[in-house]
This record gives sequence, C-alpha cells and structure tokens, in this order.
Amino acid sequence: MGIPAEDVERVRAATDIVALISEHVPLRRVGRRWQGLCPFHAEKTPSFSVNPELGVYHCFGCKASGDAITFLRETQQLDFVGAVEQLAGRAGIQVSYDSGREQAERGRRKVLAEAMGRAVAWYHERLLSAPDAAAARGYLRRRGYDGELVRRYQLGWAPDEWDALTRALRLPTDVLRDTGLGFVNKRNRVQDAFRARVLFPIFDAQGVPVAFGGRILPGADGPKYKNSPQTPIYDKSRVLYGLNWAKGEIVERDEVVICEGYTDVIGFAQAGVGRAVATCGTALTEQHVTVLRRFARRLVLAFDADAAGQGAAERLYEWERTHEVDVAVAALPAGSDPGDLGRADPDALRAAVAEAKPFLGFRIDRSLARADLRTPEGRARAAEAALEMVREHPSEIVRRQYAGEVAARCDLPVEQLVTAVERRGRTPIRVEAVTRSPSRVGPADLALALAVQEPESVAHLLDEALFDDDLRLAAYRALARAVTFNEALEHADPRAAELLQRLAVEEVDAEPLDVVALLAADAASREIAALEAAAGRLADDPEAFAHAAELIGWLKRRVEELRDPDMCAGSLEQLVAWLADRAEEG
Repeated sequence: MGIPAEDVERVRAATDIVALISEHVPLRRVGRRWQGLCPFHAEKTPSFSVNPELGVYHCFGCKASGDAITFLRETQQLDFVGAVEQLAGRAGIQVSYDSGREQAERGRRKVLAEAMGRAVAWYHERLLSAPDAAAARGYLRRRGYDGELVRRYQLGWAPDEWDALTRALRLPTDVLRDTGLGFVNKRNRVQDAFRARVLFPIFDAQGVPVAFGGRILPGADGPKYKNSPQTPIYDKSRVLYGLNWAKGEIVERDEVVICEGYTDVIGFAQAGVGRAVATCGTALTEQHVTVLRRFARRLVLAFDADAAGQGAAERLYEWERTHEVDVAVAALPAGSDPGDLGRADPDALRAAVAEAKPFLGFRIDRSLARADLRTPEGRARAAEAALEMVREHPSEIVRRQYAGEVAARCDLPVEQLVTAVERRGRTPIRVEAVTRSPSRVGPADLALALAVQEPESVAHLLDEALFDDDLRLAAYRALARAVTFNEALEHADPRAAELLQRLAVEEVDAEPLDVVALLAADAASREIAALEAAAGRLADDPEAFAHAAELIGWLKRRVEELRDPDMCAGSLEQLVAWLADRAEEG
C-alpha cells in the first residue's frame, strides 16, 4: 500500500532539493554542486554536498545521504508517504494511492489530529480565562510559569465536569474515543477523559498535537499524572515530549537531553538548555533512540540511570553499538528535580549537562562514592562491586580502561583488576566492518562518479571487468541494470547504494577517457602481474611460456599506448574487450 512509483518520481522530479534543504541550512554553489554545514551533525567545516541535477545529497562527515524524500523523513520525522505528500503539496501535484484503505487511514488520522488541535485550543483558553481555572493558574505561578511560558507550551485546564469538552466541541463519539479525549461510561454516556487537571499537550516532531499529559493539583485525589492512551495518532514508545521545539538545537549541538517529565523539559528550557525531551510516562525505548539518532549522536540521560541496574546497562550498550550513539548521564544534585532546578539554580542544571559522563563511568562513580575506601576490606568490596559493572560492557578495550581506573581509586594493583575483569568478562559484541571512503578518490570511484553524473560519457567505455573489488563491482552492476539513478539505489545493496550516493555529489574534474584509461591500466597491470607469476612456473613448458610472454608483451604495449592521446581510444577499446573476455573465461 502507498503512493504509486510513477507519482513518487513525478514528485522527485518537481522538487528543487537545493531550495528545500536551504530552508534548514545555508548552501552556496561550488562548481556544479551546492555545499554547506551538515544539518545532521555538528561541524565547523562544510562537508555536506548537494547534486541538484540528480536531486541527492551526501555528507562526507557523518555519511548521511539521500534525496528530497529522505531529507524530509529525517528532519521532520515523517513516514515515506507523509514526506511524498508534503513535497507533492509544495509542487502542486495531486498524488494517488495504491489502496483505498491507505487513503482512508491517512484521512482518518488527519481528522483525529484536527480534533486534538481543537481540544488543545479549548483547554488552553480555559486555563487563561475561565473562573474555575483560578486554582490552576495559582499553582502554575507558584511553579514559576508566567503567562508567556503557559502560552508557549499551550498549557491547558480540564474543568472538573463530566463532559465539558464533549459538549463544547461536539465531537463524534468515535473521534473522542480514537483520540483518547473521551469514552462511553457505564451509563452509556460520553464522558471527558481528563477532569480537574493541568494539561500538557504532547506534539509529534512536526508539531501536530497527538496526546495530553494531565497533572492533578496538589491536595486533590487521584494519581499525580494521567496520560492519553495509545491511539492511531499517538505511539508513546516513539513520541517524545518537546521534540517539536527542541529539534533545531538538538541538530545544532549534536546532543539531546532525555528526561522523565513535561516539567523537566520546561525547566531545562528555562535554564537555557533547549535541547531536552521527555518520555511520555514510559521507559526509554529503542524506538525513541531510533528517532533521536536522526537528530543527534550524543544522548544525555537526565534521570537516575544508575537505579535501572544491569538490564538497562545491557540495553544501552546494545543501543550504543547498533545505533552508533554515545550515552552519557548528567549527575543532577541529589534529590533535585530539573523542573524546579531550572528556576532555582539554572547554572547547576547547565553544569550537570555540560559535565555529563559516559554511562559506565557515571555508575562507577556512584558506586565508589557510596563505598568505604578507608580499609583494605572496604576497598576490595568497592572494587568488586565496580568490576561487576565493568564486566557488563561489551568492549574489551573499554573494560580494561575502567578496570585501571577502579584500581587507581581503590589503591589496588592494576594488573590484578584487569586480569580479574577479563577472567569473568563477557565476549565482546562483534561490530561489522565498515568500509571507509578513501581520502583521495581513486580511478574506480571516479569512473563510477562519471557513470552516475554523466552516464553518456562513459557507458560505452566501462565494463565490470575493470572493477576489482566487490563493492565497486556491485555499484557498477546496479547502475548498468537500472534506467534511472533512483532505480539503481533501490536495487543496490546498502553499502553499494551508500557509495553511489556519495559519488553523486563528488566534484569530478577529469576527462572520461582519461579516467577509464587509468582504470583499465590498473586492471591490465593486475593481469600482467598474474601472468608473470604464472610464467615463472612454466619453465618446463616452452610453448606455454612463450604464449604467456607474448600476452604480457601485448598487454604492456596496450598500457603504454593508453598514454598516447592519438592511440588511447583504440587501445582502450582493445584492452577492455580483452579484459571482458578474460573475465568471462574465468
């Protein structure tokens, strides 16, 4: 289900990717490309490049790449269809859908989001002006929430009535149910879900209202917080409170602060830390990490991560490996609440974030701070407790370093603790090898870059026999079998697609004939080396030896002729044809 491929291609073709990306970061023209600071990670030297002809971008720093659809998905937290729809709206294109059900579901979500928007506005106005909200306004003033802050976060008040919202908005029962705004009670009457609570509207990353968190006033009966249930527009395992406001600073600083509550986010913002988000009544999940990784690499936990124990440690280490994030912990003053600390001592809150330590280091600090290090027995117990935490880490290098730190702080022999931690250490998680781009683009990459950017200039010259490594060969085959560049990306394996996206923005200032000649010369040199090695084993077979020697001579002459401008084209054609036959013969 979704939008037909032809409609997607129409939207891609109609989108000015330079104009789209320029709405987020400044770009300047450099040759045929546009360059600027990467919007996906913090950097001071531009490494982000855009190819307007192919409609793709690539960052040589963090390796982010894609097209206009990818860019919207990564920066606006949209799904594929949502990104295409938004671009189609910009271009004035009407898209169709493969399934009536898909279109109906998207239409339904739009209805629910509009209902949530009306509820946010109604509850907000109620807080600002209704007489029954006086106690709520007083409570917020005591917490340091002035009118500007209330309006910025669109806080609201749910009156202590059975169906005040239902009667005011006249929403259908199914809409009330599917938004979590209301329900049908035992008397078969529609009833509001929130009553006598200060409401914190929850928005998705695009700023669309999807849920509420309601706090009861001090002294009232009932649970302190009540949150919206899971709905078609609200998934609490993915949505993070405050991300809609914080994402700009998160990208700029390449860091996000994760806390537990709505007031914590507001407290951080009051202290000048505008990159804080909060989980919505649930523990941090891998889906949350997946969402945040699109904005930042460093995750700072601003809650008691030490209390979560080994299970949390294993999850966090796995997320660090899988999602390539760095998890740190802000050491907040004991008993403090970020919401209150942001108003009472903003310097302390800012310092806690600035001085955040890696997760394992934070846990060891906590453990040793509670220990009695005055006696040999106390130091031994403290070291053993700390080593239990160290053993949980999947990296042998990290384990050895922390074992050394524990030894120094407990005044114990370093080698003894390193041996102890490795004796009971866990097997490191295997990290798949990552192919890194060379600092200088070689002839194979230059040829592929030309095949991407100017296919007509090299299509008649290239053959897969010219590529000697699996990655470049896979990239060439994807291009050779596709009609369009996007089709090549769709059918290429992930590593080959990443290479092609990078090469799409490489600035190539070389003649196609020269590039392919250099690539062919390298391939011929490999064949010459192989033949020379074989000839050394043919001393007892004069006929075979003579044939090998003749072939070596022919190859060397062709390679030499590649350096002659008048002979290059003809010799290249002969050489590539021979290499192709050779490869086919195996």
